Amino acid sequence: MTTPLLIPCPACNGLNRIPAERLADQPKCGRCKSAVLLSKPFELEQGDYASQIKGDLPLLVDVWADWCGPCKSFAPVFEQAAAQLAGKCRLAKLDSEANQQLSAQLGIRSIPSLILFKNGREVARQSGAFPLPQLMAWLRSQGI
Repeated sequence: MTTPLLIPCPACNGLNRIPAERLADQPKCGRCKSAVLLSKPFELEQGDYASQIKGDLPLLVDVWADWCGPCKSFAPVFEQAAAQLAGKCRLAKLDSEANQQLSAQLGIRSIPSLILFKNGREVARQSGAFPLPQLMAWLRSQGI
């Protein structure tokens, strides 16, 4: 039997232990009963950040703003990536306007910006909007 993966719930931030072989079974949070793995991006906010970057599944954060044209054009690409990566990588969106303190803490200088976290640490960063094949190639180069 494999060691269970620790995965934070996108709804309540509770850590869940999920066996790797059960990731495809749409696991529910032990605390709030919400889906732990989503096939779409979830909203990340200042209060969730410390909990959400933890865990054994990587977290890809799209930092965006409502007034940003490239951010809006990239949103459907990010949605498609979330559907393809369910169970391999969690995807979250961080509104830089609503979360200015966290955006500053992360050193965001341009948007859209993608930040990849593994085991609580930033491991890669990419700025700009790009097509799905390029996004998936970049993630593969990061071991996703």
